[in-house]
Amino acid sequence: MKKVHIIGIVIIAIAIGAIFTTLNNTSTYADFKEAAKEPSNEFHVVGKLNKAKESVYEPLVDANVFKFYMVDNKGTECKVVLHKNKPQDFERSEQIVIIGKMKGEEFQASDILMKCPSKYNDGKPQETANKTN
Repeated sequence: MKKVHIIGIVIIAIAIGAIFTTLNNTSTYADFKEAAKEPSNEFHVVGKLNKAKESVYEPLVDANVFKFYMVDNKGTECKVVLHKNKPQDFERSEQIVIIGKMKGEEFQASDILMKCPSKYNDGKPQETANKTN
């Protein structure tokens, strides 16, 4: 075999390995009940903040721990421990996506994504239809 063929085979093998590694690290969307069934897997859980329960963030104790309660889209409530600092305007968020794993009765989140009201329309839905007289 020529050196070009060997180099080509090595490059293809590296590409295949990279693809399998990427596929293995992807997480899926689930609710808290599904995440509890597979605690070793990482999931994205979509829901809303339960504003009736207290959120705890004590930066003097540990700036990388923020605890709150969230209700997923199927109505299941769970305590969430986010291993990051408290996001700005967290209480104003309309929808939350947390990324992490279940550990016992708590969801251990490594990252968070928030959908907040638009600052351009003050959180009110915009009118899309034109009014005609």
